[in-house]
Amino acid sequence: MPGAISDLIALLDLEPRGTDLYRGVSPKIGWPRVFGGQVVAQALVAATRTVPESRPPHSLHAYFLLGGDPKVPIDYEVERIRDGGSFTTRRVKALQGERAIFAMSVSFHAAEEGFEHAFPIADIPGPDDLPDAREAMTGSDAILPPAVLAYFTKTWPIALRPVEVERYRDRTPRAPRFHVWLKADGPLPDDPAVHRAVLAYASDMTLLDATLIAHGRTVFDADIQSASLDHALWFHRPFRADDWLLYVQDSPSAAGGRGFARGTLYDRAGRLVASVAQEGLIRPRLAPTPAAPFTIS
Repeated sequence: MPGAISDLIALLDLEPRGTDLYRGVSPKIGWPRVFGGQVVAQALVAATRTVPESRPPHSLHAYFLLGGDPKVPIDYEVERIRDGGSFTTRRVKALQGERAIFAMSVSFHAAEEGFEHAFPIADIPGPDDLPDAREAMTGSDAILPPAVLAYFTKTWPIALRPVEVERYRDRTPRAPRFHVWLKADGPLPDDPAVHRAVLAYASDMTLLDATLIAHGRTVFDADIQSASLDHALWFHRPFRADDWLLYVQDSPSAAGGRGFARGTLYDRAGRLVASVAQEGLIRPRLAPTPAAPFTIS
């Protein structure tokens, strides 16, 4: 495996520390706080290890309580809430020392047949028709903010191919919608639990930024204080996270210093495989004159 994705697989291989207790670490890449998607993914791995493989997770609901310190290991305590006939429930608490930094509930469901429908995939260029994030961000004559350039040219374990790159080139308010193709940047083991954990990791990438599109701003602006507050993820259908998935994002509302964003993930065959919802802090650090917001009609 390429280095970045093999490092992610290693991050997800938690160390058992006792009954229903696991320890994870963070990559040493100089970040001031732990990436939220990492904690979601590691907590999902911890919960999954306490449930039979025949009962995969179908949803998770999480709260980010405190910013994690990347230099300190994270202990994941799993509480076995319920083992029912069809559903299993687990609660996971993430701690650094005595501090709880994160809490998540996960529901598992035995596979069964039932009604099926899904919204169709958006009419968006495919991943083969788009440059990768590095090419998209460096191949234009337009000058991009350094923070945006640094994020999209960083060596991530997740390959990104954003569609509406132009939103980063100016501060024009636009409809609060964003599309990005993503996948693990290398082959993954066949274990479906690994693919779900990698998708959980990737689901926190670029989503909160969608809440600022209507205002011509981004979370990369130095005068914006941003942080994920909660995160919910639903798994609908089997998928592979090492093949391209279209992440369709929108933001129905921003108010009270918080922005709300939704996401749906489709595979290349057009099947809806997962849905995401997140609210985050989007607070101005100073009091600049804001761009006129885009009105949603």
